[in-house]
Amino acid sequence: MARGTVTLARAAVVVRAGAAPLWWLGIAAAAAGAWQDGLTGQWIGLYAGAALFLVVAPAVYAVRRGRVLAQARKAQRAGRGAVLQDRAVTLRTWRRARRWWLAAAFAVAAGSAAAMPIAGGLVLAGAGAGLRAKAAWLGRREREQEALLWLPVGAVTARGAGTGGSGAAYLRTGIAAGDAPPGGGVRRGSPATV
Repeated sequence: MARGTVTLARAAVVVRAGAAPLWWLGIAAAAAGAWQDGLTGQWIGLYAGAALFLVVAPAVYAVRRGRVLAQARKAQRAGRGAVLQDRAVTLRTWRRARRWWLAAAFAVAAGSAAAMPIAGGLVLAGAGAGLRAKAAWLGRREREQEALLWLPVGAVTARGAGTGGSGAAYLRTGIAAGDAPPGGGVRRGSPATV
């Protein structure tokens, strides 16, 4: 059992935090690109973007899953002094730490429409879909193990946090802890937050 007072953020919520921004920024960039012909024309951009979406989404879903499973197997039980961070706070912290990366990704995706319309936006949307699928996969693992996985809040701002790349050790609690169910979604009866 991990001892001492520590503030914990849900691992699945951290994974899920990038899904909505990437998805909606990607859709916005694709929609903006749909008004341009670019160098390749809209149809080629659409087909290329759809193909890239089908490559990027599974790739993002698959990356580092083995490391996540290895860390989850070694997870210690969180101590009595652990403070569980609200889902909304975790989402806000993750997104605030990466707001410039998200803005740069949108700018690149929207700017790429000058060469190939729509495609760049669908790449971003594919990354968002992959993260959402990975959070759902993590939720299935949590249900199977009947334990929720948590990270120290300092890892939320770390590169790769929640996906096995931050190097932070997971801690676990019972399935009913915190304000988010397995997978990091919104618990029934809670205010909706993406």
